[in-house]
Amino acid sequence: MNRSIKIGAALAALLLLAGCLLMPGKFTSDITLRKDGTFSFAYKGDIHVLALSKLAAEERARKSANAEFEPSTCYSDESGDERECTSDELAEQKQTWEEDVAASKAAAAEKKKSDEQMMKTMLGGIDPADPQAAQEFANLLRRQRGWKSVIDKGDGRFEVEYAITGRLDHDFSFPTVEKLPMITPFVTMIRRADGGVRIDAPALTPAATANPIMGMAAAAADDQSEKAGGNGMPILDGTLTLTTDGEILANNTDEGPARAPTGKALRWKVNVRTKEAPTALIRINP
Repeated sequence: MNRSIKIGAALAALLLLAGCLLMPGKFTSDITLRKDGTFSFAYKGDIHVLALSKLAAEERARKSANAEFEPSTCYSDESGDERECTSDELAEQKQTWEEDVAASKAAAAEKKKSDEQMMKTMLGGIDPADPQAAQEFANLLRRQRGWKSVIDKGDGRFEVEYAITGRLDHDFSFPTVEKLPMITPFVTMIRRADGGVRIDAPALTPAATANPIMGMAAAAADDQSEKAGGNGMPILDGTLTLTTDGEILANNTDEGPARAPTGKALRWKVNVRTKEAPTALIRINP
């Protein structure tokens, strides 16, 4: 594997451990929040499932690769100079090496079994080593309300279309996937008792200030940005737009609210150089 693949594989493993099982790629997303409490949310674009990517498989294969015996240098007891090892010394070295390898393989096999069970749990019971795993995951999404289209594009990338409407009398988080215990939300809307709604998009930034591991991924992705994902990691590139007739109390857009036919609009353009996750505070009727 070349350097970028090695970096990508290591980051994929770290991101899985950090709970970043799902990551956005290229997308457009829209939120409409009305002061009467009704809302709509839409997301169209890519979702990457790291446990189903080639990077995860390559990392597992790399860890299970066989090492080769390399004899240690022998030295003279009298002068301390290097000398040629005897056949008995080489045989002893190789026996010790084989014993160490056997112990390492046993430990690696146990860890591999544990890791596979962990990834299976993280995927809601889907075995990532199963050739039908991607199809199972797509079916898992399709049976949930809001997922209009889920297309498996291979290597853990799914082209999706999600849309939902309702009344915000509860907190909202996207995506939520049945049986998946660890997902960093792309977008959340949290109701406050005073009528405020806090909107955050924690997964829509790779900034190191938000998450050191995501920052490492951002640096690697940025380094390969001219190659459109040359290091194998998902490349974040999308737009989040919030339209509301409520009172905008705070936001971190570059240009602030703009007039829209049904109120005001906030727009965030996010990519591998985004430093802060999109956030806004909107007051609607309690």
